[in-house]
Amino acid sequence: MRRKYLPALLALALAAGTTAPAQASAPPYPSTIQLPNGFQPEGVATGPGPFAYFSSMADGSIYRTDLRTGRGAIFSRGPGTPSLGMQIDRSGRLFVAGGTGGDARVIDIRTGRQLASYRLTTGPAFVNDIALTQGAAWITDSTNPVLYKLPLRRNRLPAAATRIPLTGDITYGEGFNANGITPTPDGKALLIVQSNSGRLFRTDLSGVTHQVNLHGDSLPEGDGLLLRGRTLYAVQNRLNTVAVLHLNSSGTEARVVRRVTDPRFDVPATMAPFGNRLYLPNARFNTTPTPDTPYTAVAIPRP
Repeated sequence: MRRKYLPALLALALAAGTTAPAQASAPPYPSTIQLPNGFQPEGVATGPGPFAYFSSMADGSIYRTDLRTGRGAIFSRGPGTPSLGMQIDRSGRLFVAGGTGGDARVIDIRTGRQLASYRLTTGPAFVNDIALTQGAAWITDSTNPVLYKLPLRRNRLPAAATRIPLTGDITYGEGFNANGITPTPDGKALLIVQSNSGRLFRTDLSGVTHQVNLHGDSLPEGDGLLLRGRTLYAVQNRLNTVAVLHLNSSGTEARVVRRVTDPRFDVPATMAPFGNRLYLPNARFNTTPTPDTPYTAVAIPRP
């Protein structure tokens, strides 16, 4: 972690009032991380340094964990509406999708202070996931066939988001539609998974979608996406599975080369990398949430 972040982060960890239990004898870099009871985790982002940030569907709070010990604390109190997908940019800004709140916000990871908040829509919405490119943050909505774009010119946050309709091959139906999002390997477009159909789409920056050729395969219950080179990882949440796909450079074709699971999975929603691991929060969508419901995040070797 950069030295300029460390004092503020340590002070936040000491001052925060909500922590998850951690055993004193826990091994370094534990592979199971206890999150606060009732937290309802959904999103995760990692870095800089050995830290992970988990978002809460319950009240939108952000929980920060030291991956070396598994210990953590509430880093930023939520607005009372959900927080879902997250990404951290090189300037230490955490972009957070607001789910049914219909909004997005940006948090300084050095201080936990909110830098900006964006009202994306006033009607029913499920603002779900975020991808960062060199020029913008792109946000999906699982209820409305649009992308929300936050232009990031000269590293400055915009005054408002731009609404870009999704056209072409994608059609919205009942249930969750556009969900996870990530750039294509060549950086010229975006990849979006549609949860209810299991289809993957290449979306150009004007919103025109084309279905990716998966050679007869599909990604039902597709949720978070992660791109590394030309390898795409796709969480299939209720299937307790991570699909591993090999893409061509433009993202027009992909093949599922393997699927992995873990007995600790309990409807993981998405993933973030650290070292040779993937960290996945167990959203437990099949479990009725209560204030006492336990939640965990688990780490698996990166397939």
